[in-house]
Amino acid sequence: MCGISGAISNNQSFISEFLKKSETAQIHRGPDYQGREIVGVGDWLIGLGHQRLSILDLSESGKQPMWSASSKTVIVYNGEVYNYKELKKTSLDFTAKSSTDTEIVIQILEKFGIQTALNQFNGMWAFAWLNTDEKKLYLARDRAGIKPLYYTIQDSGIYFSSEIKGILKGIGSTFAINLEVISEYICQSLQGSTDQTFFEGINIIPAGHFAEIDLSGSDLNINLIKYWDVLDAKLSSDLSGIEARSKSLFFDAIMLRMRSDVPVGVTLSGGVDSSAISAVMKNFLAEEQQLNILSVVSPGSDHDESEFIDIMAEHLQNKVYKVQLGWNPKDTMTLMKKATWNNDSPLGSFSNVAHYLLMKKASELGITVILSGQGADELLCGYKKYLGFYLQFLLRTKKYFKVILVITGFLLNRSVITQFNFQEAKRYLPSLWHKKDIDIRGSKLKSYHYKQLGLTGKQTMQERQADDLRKYSVPFLTHYEDRMSMAWSREIRLPFLDYRLMELFVNLPTAYKLKNGWTKYVFRKAIENILPKQITWRRDKQGFVIPQEQWLKKELKEEILKLFSEDALIFKYQIINREALLQKYVDYCQQKDHKGNVWYREIFNPMALEIWLQVNHQYIDSTV
Repeated sequence: MCGISGAISNNQSFISEFLKKSETAQIHRGPDYQGREIVGVGDWLIGLGHQRLSILDLSESGKQPMWSASSKTVIVYNGEVYNYKELKKTSLDFTAKSSTDTEIVIQILEKFGIQTALNQFNGMWAFAWLNTDEKKLYLARDRAGIKPLYYTIQDSGIYFSSEIKGILKGIGSTFAINLEVISEYICQSLQGSTDQTFFEGINIIPAGHFAEIDLSGSDLNINLIKYWDVLDAKLSSDLSGIEARSKSLFFDAIMLRMRSDVPVGVTLSGGVDSSAISAVMKNFLAEEQQLNILSVVSPGSDHDESEFIDIMAEHLQNKVYKVQLGWNPKDTMTLMKKATWNNDSPLGSFSNVAHYLLMKKASELGITVILSGQGADELLCGYKKYLGFYLQFLLRTKKYFKVILVITGFLLNRSVITQFNFQEAKRYLPSLWHKKDIDIRGSKLKSYHYKQLGLTGKQTMQERQADDLRKYSVPFLTHYEDRMSMAWSREIRLPFLDYRLMELFVNLPTAYKLKNGWTKYVFRKAIENILPKQITWRRDKQGFVIPQEQWLKKELKEEILKLFSEDALIFKYQIINREALLQKYVDYCQQKDHKGNVWYREIFNPMALEIWLQVNHQYIDSTV
């Protein structure tokens, strides 16, 4: 994993400065080697910059920008194409100068063209590929959008980088804040639902897309082209042996993601997803070899996962490196500011800070590559909301007996239904429900129209899951995992977002995922013989949960009230109504845990937005 940046312009000195400043801004993404090059094509100069974090082939043979064997194309590339060995064996006949995947990627691109090549890759990537013969520059992202790539059009030039700060520092000008994106975040706790960012005019290449930029003329235009959609996959009508197939693909996805020339580890939360990854990874190691396992724990807290982490440690006969939560309240704002700067956008919860500290621990231990279980809930209907969507779908299709069976199964199993939380669930309800809430929107956000986040119209369950992959869930999760890991020059890999698993699980009938009172049923059955029963059939999985509701009410109350002072930027920019926010905070502090009408994010998000505005004030056009 690395950082990339680039520019298309007629001004060579500005391109050089942009590449240098952008490199400095995101040097944490690639501390091992930095390369820059400017290439002339037609009337344009194209600058390409690369910051390398060495993962495969640690020698200088892997440095970038990298030219193809024909010297016709050049690439700067962030990510990993895990099946590069198979691609070289089946599709290429040339002598490689390195053992990197980058060299295979550029040869496949040159041989097959970008559309065909992208559909052969299995991995995560964001790259800029310049074809001097075609006089075209291509910017591409992987199917799930695991790797980031931002761009902006300024003064007849195009500028891009792995992180927004690369553009901000590289260009050196200010940007207006994007009120629509801020509205989604404040009103519905959404991030990443479109290709826009919190900065007006800075966009992201959408997942599963590439951008084509024609350099043959005097004008620059970005043509976005979709090359993959999870719903386009055709699932076989014969689903016999689906558990065996699921297990086989899962094992292969993990095996591919263990390819590395640096130490590899895994994050373990105590739930079925991360536990299954840990067990499979351990299976691929030599018998006496220890797996690098990282876990977040909170001893003494109701949310502590230590019991289940210890069960897995005993099962695997493996040590676990535990990171204890519970930093000093007076350090919270400092930690949030550091994490926010690295995140490029407001934080989603304190768990983002916990992940930041977990990656710091990985850095201290020398673990460079870490596998994570993100994406499993979206593929396998793991979230509580999916049961509600499923019941809604069954009622709409008049399958009333099935409704009774499903509800009965979950009631008897004492899962999901008994864990219902209205505070969180109300965001999926029609906007009519929000009229009962205290409206904290300032004048700048009053025109916002709430998005329908539930199962809409004639939407199928598979289409709703695809929405979570494209815009409502996975984009934010992959965003913060990438930023928090790269802050410490660590690489996160996500086996569940292997395109084969996405295509299989999303398109699988819901009855295979929500069955007998269980979420993720087909996956639990597929891997039940490699995990302890207490893990496979656990009902109360919480993830990397931390006691943030208590912190907001008690330990951090003084700091929060300071942050919500009259001179706060969220009030100055008329984003939030201060009186309404303070009243909502009073209501929140007075309500019992998991009861009442105020969700913790309704307090956390204004706080996180204020911190983001403070951290980025020098890049914000104050004439909002």
